[in-house]
Amino acid sequence: MNTIPQIKSLAAAQSASEAQSAASLSVVMEFLSNTAPDKVEAAAQRLAAPDATYISLNFNNPELQKILPWTGTNKGPEAFSNLFLQLADYWKTEDFTVTDKLASGEDVAIFGKFTYRSIAVDRVFTSPFSVHAKVRDGKMIYFQFMEDTYASASSFRQSGSWTVKTSEDAGPFKVGKE
Repeated sequence: MNTIPQIKSLAAAQSASEAQSAASLSVVMEFLSNTAPDKVEAAAQRLAAPDATYISLNFNNPELQKILPWTGTNKGPEAFSNLFLQLADYWKTEDFTVTDKLASGEDVAIFGKFTYRSIAVDRVFTSPFSVHAKVRDGKMIYFQFMEDTYASASSFRQSGSWTVKTSEDAGPFKVGKE
């Protein structure tokens, strides 16, 4: 049987968890709201822990890094700011929309879509994105950003195609323009 002190203790714990969730979400949203080149370095220093991990698109893919040099696993506030500073050299952001956001304690999940225009070849693409972040003591300690890497890398394609065979039963086919 629950007693009044047990119910109050449970309510206090739930309230503390909700407060932690709201605080974690606030930190991540503040960072995402300050990724412009003139704001991102200060935001990263203020909101990312000194040993924070930033994973962009994959853990480590040297071939993709030739196209998108910021990809992979990087550490520290500089990983957060360098990524967005490089993005500004590659793409013009035409839209960045958060559609859903969830937080549970230190864990935050953000979902949305963005539209970028490549500066070098003027190709536009729209991609869904997702973020999984962890916030501890008011600082991001982990941030993983995922997007449609095929679309983002293809936004730089000038020419060429691949011949692809996806399964034993399927015939080869070409993707991309010759």
